[in-house]
This record gives sequence, structure tokens and C-alpha cells, in this order.
Amino acid sequence: MDTKNLFEKIPPELKEELFETLLSTENFKVERIVSKGHKSPPDFWYNQEQSEWILLLKGEARIQIDGEKAIVSLKAGDYCNIPAHVKHRVEWTAPDLETVWLAIFY
Repeated sequence: MDTKNLFEKIPPELKEELFETLLSTENFKVERIVSKGHKSPPDFWYNQEQSEWILLLKGEARIQIDGEKAIVSLKAGDYCNIPAHVKHRVEWTAPDLETVWLAIFY
């Protein structure tokens, strides 16, 4: 059995967010995402075919859901589910430390 660590092999400089598929089948995908001050481009919204369950393992982030005024603030240990076709965007991630997400698309 090959074991790995979600907090290892993070490049010291992250010019772009790091997306790494950890496991996938026809029906779901598990992905590690690493951000450091990254956010969605202006006027960009994710509108995904699959639902996305996210767990913030490390760092901090803020997500905006289309049509909702309140921003969803996440800290380490927080998780949420975003149903398919619910438009959302990353408004902010901590600029001074890595934000490590675990995302399950199903």
C-alpha cells in the first residue's frame, strides 16, 4: 500500500492554485486543492455538472454563492456541500499561509 500526506509536496511558490486528483471513478473524484491568496477571477462563477463536498483542512477561505448576500467563511475543519449547478466562486483565501482543501465531486 502506498501512503501519502495531504500536507506534503506543496511547492514553496504557488503562482496558480494547485489542483491534484487523488482518486477518481466514473461517479466521483477526490481532489486536493492548495491556495495561497488565490481567488476566482472577477465575474467568474463555477457552475459544475457534479455536486461538490468540500472540507477545509488548513488555512482560511471565503466562498460566495450566487444570489446570496452572505459570504461563507471557512476555517480548518469546516466543510460544506455545494449542489450541482449552484453557481459559486472563491472570494478570498489566506494570503500568508497555504489553504488546503479536500474536494469530493459526486
